[in-house]
Amino acid sequence: MSNMTRLLIITSICFLGISCTTQDDYQANSSFISDSLEAWECYLEDQEAKVQDVWNIEDGVLICSGKPLGYLYTKRDYGDFVLKLEWRWPPGKKPGSGGVLIRMAGEHRIWPKSLEAQLNAGSAGDFWGLAGYRLSGPAERMRTSNHHEFGRLTNLKKTRALEKPPGQWNTYEIITKGDTVMLIINGEEVNKATGCDLNPGRICLTSEGSEIHFRNVVVTH
Repeated sequence: MSNMTRLLIITSICFLGISCTTQDDYQANSSFISDSLEAWECYLEDQEAKVQDVWNIEDGVLICSGKPLGYLYTKRDYGDFVLKLEWRWPPGKKPGSGGVLIRMAGEHRIWPKSLEAQLNAGSAGDFWGLAGYRLSGPAERMRTSNHHEFGRLTNLKKTRALEKPPGQWNTYEIITKGDTVMLIINGEEVNKATGCDLNPGRICLTSEGSEIHFRNVVVTH
């Protein structure tokens, strides 16, 4: 990670009032969690499947095959944090579905109570409150529905589309401070939710049926 990237993250954290006075402080409170699968636990809908059937690391890239459905999740809970990652859809393949779940709580399932920062092709930057997770935002961009399997779902649409074509890397910055969560894609803010549930929870990367790649996943708290 370049010094400029670190500076951008530090600036964003300070903007939200999280203490970050020096780069040493930043490094001490940061975890690079895409270098090894040992940094994660894994839940898969198919209980006979193994983590290596879905997730592998090649040349510093965390590759998700997309099948079976499930997610990697951190070994600890996070409340206020900044998550920085890069993602792409593999070159030569049709982009599909994926997401980052934060403040995941409760039992493991498809899909658990959490706030999803959407990665679906064409919808990256949307929020989804899953299984009753609460959030608020401008009424013109919000809708709520009840699903017989997934419970109450709340969607807050992004303000703009900034995704790059398949094969190119995108950056995602997810900043949480109290009941406010901000999404930044490729350096520009695309969404902000308020009134979010405050419970700390796991951070998850989902497997949703489509191959997706991640790298440089860093959480700062």
